[in-house]
Amino acid sequence: EVQLVESGGGLVQAGGSLRLSCTASGFPFDDYAIGWFRQAPGKEREGVSCISSSDGSTYYADSVKGRSTISSDNAKNTVYLQMNSLKPEDTAVYYCAAQGLHHALVLRYRLLDRAYDYWGQGTQVTVSS
Repeated sequence: EVQLVESGGGLVQAGGSLRLSCTASGFPFDDYAIGWFRQAPGKEREGVSCISSSDGSTYYADSVKGRSTISSDNAKNTVYLQMNSLKPEDTAVYYCAAQGLHHALVLRYRLLDRAYDYWGQGTQVTVSS
């Protein structure tokens, strides 16, 4: 069974940091890109960041550039999203998702939710002001 399990969410004050984790199983991790998405109440789901587990290439949404770092530990089938300088507008449920490299090769698909094959259940990030 394909599984993506997020962890690391929680409540932090503005300016604080969190490291989200996404652990994958049930598919060839090295053949997929892993993306992070978020959805706040009343807002559409938006792409945050993604990484190719094969070559380590990364991509960030403008909203998190300079504040976030995505990384992978292929031995653990885990992708991390380090989020610093958190803002209240970062409050959302954060999801990780897996995208086959045939889609990941298309740069415009990197943060397109419809291009992803597998999804986790999400982890809540709440940033208080």
